[in-house]
Amino acid sequence: MTSSSPAIRAEDPRMLTRVRWRARESAHQERADRLTAEHRARAQRGEKHPVWDFLFTYYGYKPSQLRRWHPGAGVVLKDASERAEWRWYSASDRPGSVVPDAARYAREKPELAHLVERMLRRTASRPGQFGCFGLHEWAMVYQQDETRHPVPLRLGRAGTDAVVEANELRCTHFDAFRFFTAPAVPRNRLALSRETQPDFEQPGCLHAGMDLYRWAMKLGPLIPGELLLDTFELARDIRLLDMEAAPYDLAAWDVVPVAIETVEGKAEYVRRQREFSVRGVALRAALLEAWLGTEPAAA
Repeated sequence: MTSSSPAIRAEDPRMLTRVRWRARESAHQERADRLTAEHRARAQRGEKHPVWDFLFTYYGYKPSQLRRWHPGAGVVLKDASERAEWRWYSASDRPGSVVPDAARYAREKPELAHLVERMLRRTASRPGQFGCFGLHEWAMVYQQDETRHPVPLRLGRAGTDAVVEANELRCTHFDAFRFFTAPAVPRNRLALSRETQPDFEQPGCLHAGMDLYRWAMKLGPLIPGELLLDTFELARDIRLLDMEAAPYDLAAWDVVPVAIETVEGKAEYVRRQREFSVRGVALRAALLEAWLGTEPAAA
């Protein structure tokens, strides 16, 4: 005998009532504020930090931008007329409701949309490589009297150059390679360029993982705020290893080096690099799913 009670309907995840989306917005803002609290406090004091400032200077996004919550492509916000003029939002069938519009984004930013999709899909299509040992930072100061950061070299000038000369440079990320010193450029296994960047990006690269934050930001409202903050947290965690393995003496900032000039240091670097790659693979797939509703495939 069947029950006469009406079936309980699950709420449609693609349509959020004002109460629901405002609650998610508030939780997102609180999380973003926690993630940027120390940076904002340092900025108020006029203090620089050689590790963490990178997340805001290199990527160029302000804490206020990180704080702005969006639901993701195709998710309707009910009673959200205040967002009617927001970029890449369109009106939905329900009066006063809006939806982030992936088709509109593609029409208005076709080149950017193509680039982001190519970078995400091509990176996802390749196996990770784990033999670089973070030597890109060492190549950026190779045979130079001055360093890129106002901190001393942990092994001194001669010791730093010796590490570069004792190892093969295997950088696959153009935005690291472009900062190599002139003597370091021909030492790299690959000759990289901006035009060929999508052809060499691979998921084992620390900077490819960090750049997921860049792509999430560029997609704006098409990416759920919660996913955006996940990419920022990955970039933050990777940045620490990037500087721990760098040639700089960052003891004044409580950074314990990962001595990649040793067998033990290389092993630790690769272990953590693999862990970041696993996180990056999942987030890369999530970005494509949220934006285009598809799983990664070669592009």
